[in-house]
Amino acid sequence: MHRKWKWIVCSWLMIISLLTPPAVSARSYIQYEEETGQEREGADQALITAPSGLLMEAQTGTVIFEKDADTKRSPASITKIMTLILIFDAIEKGTLKMDDIVTTSAHAKSMGGSQVFLEEGETQDVETMIKCIVIASGNDASVAMAEHIGGSEEEFVRQMNERAAGLGMDHTHFMDCCGLTDSAEHYTTARDIALMSRELITKYPKILEYSSIWMDTITHVTRQGTSEFGLTNTNKLLRAYEGCVGLKTGSTSLARFCLSAVAERNGIMLISVVMAAPDSKGRVKDAAAMLNYGFSRCSLYEDEEPGKLADLPVKGGVEESVPLVYEKKFQYLSTDGTAITDVKKELRIPGEAKAPLKEGDKAGELIYSANGKELGSIGILYGKSIKKATYGDCLKKMWKEALF
Repeated sequence: MHRKWKWIVCSWLMIISLLTPPAVSARSYIQYEEETGQEREGADQALITAPSGLLMEAQTGTVIFEKDADTKRSPASITKIMTLILIFDAIEKGTLKMDDIVTTSAHAKSMGGSQVFLEEGETQDVETMIKCIVIASGNDASVAMAEHIGGSEEEFVRQMNERAAGLGMDHTHFMDCCGLTDSAEHYTTARDIALMSRELITKYPKILEYSSIWMDTITHVTRQGTSEFGLTNTNKLLRAYEGCVGLKTGSTSLARFCLSAVAERNGIMLISVVMAAPDSKGRVKDAAAMLNYGFSRCSLYEDEEPGKLADLPVKGGVEESVPLVYEKKFQYLSTDGTAITDVKKELRIPGEAKAPLKEGDKAGELIYSANGKELGSIGILYGKSIKKATYGDCLKKMWKEALF
């Protein structure tokens, strides 16, 4: 009997040991998750070899990939993106025109590095100077434009830093308008380059007409006579990557090789920023790798026809109804590689509005969802202002109804 009970106890102990998970299983699982998470992050970081990079979708500003994107580094000629922003700002304000004539100063002529060999006293129109900056990365053309707009390069650089601060470029400081300086006080980051690149191409899309030019010529007219000078784009990705339309390269011994590349496919525009690549081929390869990664994962939904809005009845106003308008066009960017399908829309507006109403105030919203997930919304606004009806207005309305 004693042996029988002993056998039963041993059998139960064996069964319990088989059914009970090891005491360290939870800890092992957490450790596994941490290790695999680190491996995934490491794999993502291995997408590019350059120390810093960032990929951004242009329309929404969504960051799709980043690697050490906030470390301050010398940008070299990518600085000229901010110079171009200020040039197009001046054109938009009406203080500068494409056919305005710009005179090259001795200071502008003295610039080294990449240049188009402008002579002191030589004149070119603004559009030609833009081409010289965008296509050939001319330092001399950049300084000439800075002096023309700001009065001096120093004042223009002050405006550059002011504009950068307004864009939220918190880790950027410029010392010149072309990036030729080797000062440690001239710096930016991959994230800030993406921010100013986005500002330039979305606010002034005409820049892409120039940045996508592979070769062009300008005419020098100086005391020595007239001569043609060829411009060849420094952005080799234009010929190596389908859909590439810009934007700017940069390289110095301090900055190494940098690039802000812009490419568009199927209505999606991406900005690929590379900083401090070891060589020219490396920056092109890294920029292309990020673009491939982005295009493989991005799907953009845009509602081109959200539907006509009916007028909304107005209570107590001088008019009986108010027109409604959409605040903006709805856009949603998916970055997980899945297509956005079966989108549902829900219009949320009250049955009526109460006067007074102000044009542009929010009346309601249109909500978008797909697969049970809310994607976002756009506001529905009053299309005009409507005053509150006075006692006199009510009497006029009564008389009008009685007569007609």
